[in-house]
Amino acid sequence: MIVYLHGFNSSPQSAKAQYLKRYLDERGKGVEFVCPQLPHRPDLALGVVEAEMAQRPREKITLVGSSLGGFYATWLAEKHDVRAVLINPAIDPHVGLRAYLGPQQAFHGGEGYELGEEHLRQWKELIVSRVRPERYLLLVETGDEVLDYRAAVRKYRGAKQVVVQGGDHSLASFPGQIPLILEFAGMN
Repeated sequence: MIVYLHGFNSSPQSAKAQYLKRYLDERGKGVEFVCPQLPHRPDLALGVVEAEMAQRPREKITLVGSSLGGFYATWLAEKHDVRAVLINPAIDPHVGLRAYLGPQQAFHGGEGYELGEEHLRQWKELIVSRVRPERYLLLVETGDEVLDYRAAVRKYRGAKQVVVQGGDHSLASFPGQIPLILEFAGMN
């Protein structure tokens, strides 16, 4: 079972979430995929994911998190002892997203909101300083224009890592990584 966690201001309509869902649908495994809409508030976003996780056997869950979703996936993987695939994950959103304080609008519609200091405070409290690398598959591209891929490579040292030269924050190589993701999730 894959629980996909989209990134900042994204949604279940994100290109990667939709691509992965179609891939699984075409193989008769669409019921093994869920991508909840994550609220902008970190505490509420984690609550939504934990509610989804509570409906499934923990040992069957693999989180797949993109950008801010990768940050959340790390916290959840360590708390709940599950696997996580991290796609260009945010490492310190309380620092990186400070530049975006103020009015926000999600990429795929929905209500606008105000990104404030409370968001930054909550993200800072969710930082996991030490991870158990065996839980993770890290997928990054060196051309990520939003996040420094090297920070993720350092944080998840010892984890299975795929570092693709070039690309961008969307993980341009994503379609080619799906078989590896499914293998890591035990879904092949």
